Amino acid sequence: MKKVILAAAAATTLLALPLNAQAAEAIDLPAHEWSFNGVFGSFDKQQLQRGLQVYREVCSACHSLKYVAFRNLEALGYSEAQVKALASEYQIEDGPDEFGDMFMRPAKASDYFPAPFPNDSVARMANGGALPPDLSLMTKARANGPDYVYNLMLGYDDPPADVELMAGMSYNKYFPGHQIGMGIQIMDDRVAYADETPATAQQISEDVTAFLHWAAEPNLEARHSMGIKVMLYTLLFTVLAYLLKVRIWSRLEKK
Repeated sequence: MKKVILAAAAATTLLALPLNAQAAEAIDLPAHEWSFNGVFGSFDKQQLQRGLQVYREVCSACHSLKYVAFRNLEALGYSEAQVKALASEYQIEDGPDEFGDMFMRPAKASDYFPAPFPNDSVARMANGGALPPDLSLMTKARANGPDYVYNLMLGYDDPPADVELMAGMSYNKYFPGHQIGMGIQIMDDRVAYADETPATAQQISEDVTAFLHWAAEPNLEARHSMGIKVMLYTLLFTVLAYLLKVRIWSRLEKK
């Protein structure tokens, strides 16, 4: 019985810790205007393509995108041939072959984005002990996710005089605790956009955030469309029900 009580207490403590930590580290995030916000919100496919470029050229060196398959990129406006060509630039471990060995092959459209590291231990070793999180659901894993990601990438600054940074850490005013293991990654002209959009730090951050939100909510536009249809159906049903009520009661009043 004591073991059960201790186990329950430990579980309760573990569940409570993230909530308490989040409450203690509540940070006021500046709101950003997103095209996908609101009932009529939608994604800008050109922006999503730029965001994919930022992910591939900047973020993918450390962060995985394990829940996104290459074939999903057709939703960004790419053709099937373009998706296959893009996928073939990556190598995927497959096997075993007839000799029982694993081997590498070019990725296919049905494959998922490969992780940048073979396992978490190697990832930690390459990043000073910090484990870079997977970005597939990042904007859904944080409160006000898109605003969090956008402001985080632009939130690097010199630490206040009374703050002493730990070794290997950077100061970020929008990160809980303000000390983050990832150094500044986004700056002006970090990428050269294929569509020649000026690559300011703000533009780059906005584009990759939009892409990551699409990765987390690929059905957002379909959900918005369905919501509008449901609202219109409900409105129509309400009007018909009202007219039916008026007709029924008008007959009763005549009697």
